[in-house]
Amino acid sequence: MPLFDLPLAQLRSYTSDVTPPADFTAFWDATIAEARAFPLNASFEPAENYLSVIDTFDVTFSGYGGAPVKGWLHLPAHREAGARLPVVVHYVGYSGGRGLVNQDTRWAQAGYAHFIMDTRGQGYGGTLGETPDPHPSAGGVAHAGLMTRGIASREDYYYRRVYVDAFRAVEAAQAHPGVDPEKVVLAGVSQGGGIVVATAGLAAGRLDGVIATLPDVPFLQDFPRAIDITPRGPYPEIAQFLARHRDRYEPVLDVLRYFDGVNLARLATAPALYSAAQMDDICPPSTVFASFNAYGSGAAGTAPTDAAKDIEVYRFNNHEGGQEHHWIRQLLFLRKILG
Repeated sequence: MPLFDLPLAQLRSYTSDVTPPADFTAFWDATIAEARAFPLNASFEPAENYLSVIDTFDVTFSGYGGAPVKGWLHLPAHREAGARLPVVVHYVGYSGGRGLVNQDTRWAQAGYAHFIMDTRGQGYGGTLGETPDPHPSAGGVAHAGLMTRGIASREDYYYRRVYVDAFRAVEAAQAHPGVDPEKVVLAGVSQGGGIVVATAGLAAGRLDGVIATLPDVPFLQDFPRAIDITPRGPYPEIAQFLARHRDRYEPVLDVLRYFDGVNLARLATAPALYSAAQMDDICPPSTVFASFNAYGSGAAGTAPTDAAKDIEVYRFNNHEGGQEHHWIRQLLFLRKILG
């Protein structure tokens, strides 16, 4: 795939035209309050993972609407008794789930607690998932896939439920006695990276303890541009829906403004390390830079300084991004944050 988006010099200054609705903060305040009305009910059952250096727990907690959400918590087996570890809360890519019990333990191998959230209604591709999406809108009119599920209203849109699950996943991770609740890192690739950005924005002023974010080639950013220029899924699900529902463009964009990572990034306060790939035809680099350049800009008095946010650009990579090279970069970033 050749370079198809803006040149790097323009990417570094690119800003999206997306703006938050007037009731953006009130909508999310009410959504989080509604979610917290349900008991968290976080449970951690020891699970056999066939590994001698990692302890794993099968996690269940209450997400959107009180529905149970699954996850894994991995801890280094030889940790000091009574130690409370920094935790990486990990969100997964589109179509994936939490995976098998020992499929991804990388952050625990690095000495952190590693909490992986299952994504409701997914796990049908990539990695296995076990959390259904029981909301009534899951059966409504939508294009194949998840991008237009419930898109007729902000209340029913699929990612409202996912973002709430992600917020409550942080609270669930903080509830484990082996986790330091004041040292939470959010990490994810693609859809997972977009959920990182959303959770960082929702956490600001509502949830303490998030100290760093790692959005890797994030999805769900700058919807209007992404819908227009992205040749490869999942953004084209929205374009294909609109190709049939020709009168729905403006109403759809009005709903998506509540979930656009650009609007949520503005609220974030934690230091961030982004990544972008210049040949990425799934999450185009301009959409990633739109989020990065907005990150922290609306967090009055507590915004991360330029020195506390950074973006790594992989010029010759598509959506795979930096992969193992970027993980090393993330480890070094967290060492700096954690001292």
